Amino acid sequence: MIGARLKRREDPRLLAGRGRFVGDITLPDVVHAVLVRSLHAHATLDAIDVEAARRLPGVVACVTGRDLQDRLAPIPIRMGAEPRLAPFLQRPLAVGRVRYAGEPLAVIVAEDPAVAEDARDAVRVDYGPLPVLGGIDAARSLGAPRLFDEGNVAARWTIDVGDVEAALGRAAHVVEARFELGRQTGVPLETRGLLARWDSAAGVVEVWGPTKVPYFNRRALAAMLGLREEQVRFRGGDVGGGFGVRGEFYPEDFLVPFLARALERPVRWVEDRREHFTAINHSREHRCVARLGVDADGAIVALDVVVDADLGAYLRTHGIWVPALTAAYLPGPYRIGHYRCRVSCVLTNKTPTGTVRGPGVFEGTFVRERLLDMAAVRAGLDAAEIRRRNLLRPDELPRALRTGALAREIVLEDEDFPAVFEAALAAARYPQLRRECDAENSRDTAVRRGVGVAAFIEPSGPGPFEAARVTLEPDGRIAVDTGATPVGQGIETTLAQVCADALGVRVDDVTVRPNDTARLPIGVGTYASRSAIMAGSAVHGAARALRRRILGVAAARLEVAAADLVLQDGRVSVVGLPPAGCSLTEVAAWHAAGGSGEPLSADHRHEATRGLTAFAVHVATVAVELETGTVRPLRHVVCCDVGRAINPAIVEGQLQGGVVFGLGHALGEELVYDEDGQLVSGTLMDYPLRIAADCPEIEVVALEHAPARSNPLGVKGVGETGTSGVGAAIANAVADALGGGAPVTRLPLTAARVRRAIVARDAGS
Repeated sequence: MIGARLKRREDPRLLAGRGRFVGDITLPDVVHAVLVRSLHAHATLDAIDVEAARRLPGVVACVTGRDLQDRLAPIPIRMGAEPRLAPFLQRPLAVGRVRYAGEPLAVIVAEDPAVAEDARDAVRVDYGPLPVLGGIDAARSLGAPRLFDEGNVAARWTIDVGDVEAALGRAAHVVEARFELGRQTGVPLETRGLLARWDSAAGVVEVWGPTKVPYFNRRALAAMLGLREEQVRFRGGDVGGGFGVRGEFYPEDFLVPFLARALERPVRWVEDRREHFTAINHSREHRCVARLGVDADGAIVALDVVVDADLGAYLRTHGIWVPALTAAYLPGPYRIGHYRCRVSCVLTNKTPTGTVRGPGVFEGTFVRERLLDMAAVRAGLDAAEIRRRNLLRPDELPRALRTGALAREIVLEDEDFPAVFEAALAAARYPQLRRECDAENSRDTAVRRGVGVAAFIEPSGPGPFEAARVTLEPDGRIAVDTGATPVGQGIETTLAQVCADALGVRVDDVTVRPNDTARLPIGVGTYASRSAIMAGSAVHGAARALRRRILGVAAARLEVAAADLVLQDGRVSVVGLPPAGCSLTEVAAWHAAGGSGEPLSADHRHEATRGLTAFAVHVATVAVELETGTVRPLRHVVCCDVGRAINPAIVEGQLQGGVVFGLGHALGEELVYDEDGQLVSGTLMDYPLRIAADCPEIEVVALEHAPARSNPLGVKGVGETGTSGVGAAIANAVADALGGGAPVTRLPLTAARVRRAIVARDAGS
């Protein structure tokens, strides 16, 4: 089954409208919650009057931060937690001060959603407006108000490898630019929602809705509620997209279960789209001042970068992880002996940030790959040629980067960067593409065409572990319980294939049951392109262990050695004597007759001390309308070494979807704030997602070039490689189209920005 192009088993249910999302789950006696959110970006919170709201018929509860002041523990950091970061954490409800527009102030619960919204409108809040820190410069300016007693910078650090200044002094060419990436987010089709129920008899709170990392969320919620972990059960369902933003622990993830327990009634909360834009994790907003030095032959001698990251008003569950990833992976797949990166994590009066697809790598790849193209122009080299001269060769691996994010080790291995790079150029027909663009540009003065290349390494499959249980059911079918969670990536199909292959059964006889902490009490979840690597390996190990147990039961009953038995297509048979055997239903019955009371099953925990890297190359072709600045993607090639494809159709779909996601972040999506800290692009009219008509021809080349040695399946993650190189490749293509030193240094490349770059080029500024 490994390598089979099976159709996704999730799709018939989803396409027929039979999906079971949070809004579809019904419980008796349910009540509905809405949140009162701050109208100000920065203010003292002088008073909240909820008496008028409480008097409305149908209102069940009105709770403010002061009501829960003794219960409002800060939401902990999930990745890279450090004591120095504790002062900057967010509590579920504000008390005394608000730091961003949309911060939760109170929660209203009513019998009907419309009544809850009316009650929210009846709440009166007295604010004392404070100066708004709308960006990095404002937060660090002399005399700026302090968002926290500890200041407005949550963390600073420097990565220093070699002697950057001396190396730059020896360089034949040094290019320097200031790069900016706008604030963006994931915008899943299904907004966030929660349903919680308190079972007083069992002393258990059940929660539907939080996906991605249910085991961390369970641990955090149990601690905040004063419960044991086994008293919290997270239950799964279908999810309308994740993209890194959906499923982290947010204020609502405490408030809804807390109220369900306090009221002893099920509580539901579902955000609307406007609320989603102001409440969900934002990401990407970086400013980088960077220098790259090369010698006369175009070989990189040094890279020096200053990274300022706008993390919004608080540190959420990802802490300072995104700028840490940016700094760690900025050197990319290249031979860079001298590297320095100085990082500042700045707090401002905006929605807090977290990860979004390709965190840190999207940002760092844009900076590095633009610098490489600028250096190529200065050195008189083609964009592909300067990369050829600098890519690490297989004989230079393994290589430790010494830039690890928050003390995590990064080792490049199991890669052939030059071979994958040449495969990408061949798939794109790069020399021919260059000639075609030159020919088109010589004929058309209104539209210019350009080609952009970007190469990068993408982290995937981080540990520390993932767990799985594979069970033989009484009817002979197989059930798989996994710690990984589905967010649209086809995990039910992928894990069924892994199980069927390792166990020796038909894939149609395997049922995958993800995201239920009661069925599988230990696990991690889905993030950082880890599901196939970590969950797949755990399922593989559990299936092989169950196979041995099945053969042991059958051997005892058939009175033969287990080594003389084979399990194939769901039937145990004696080697050389196919009729002499038994069905899995019989094996299950024999095991049950032994009196254990539990079905035959096996658990496995796959552990990893460090994550993998996957190498990918993007080649983008664009057309730029000179009069308007509009960028039209024409063709996009993404080539990636996936190690081993469990289901090539799903791998290709993930890469194609990743490209479309990246196009939105490269060309239009941006969360813009005004001077008062108000989000002015908080609707889908102002935050333009890509639609099918906006997308170019996307060609995927999924190579099984170097299977990973760190997991039994040999797989590498692909969930983010389709996204992380898009911004850089599109920016390089636009710069190539415009030529003449046009300053293409900010994403997204909106038409207005491109038009300004054209004007600046023509003015020589």
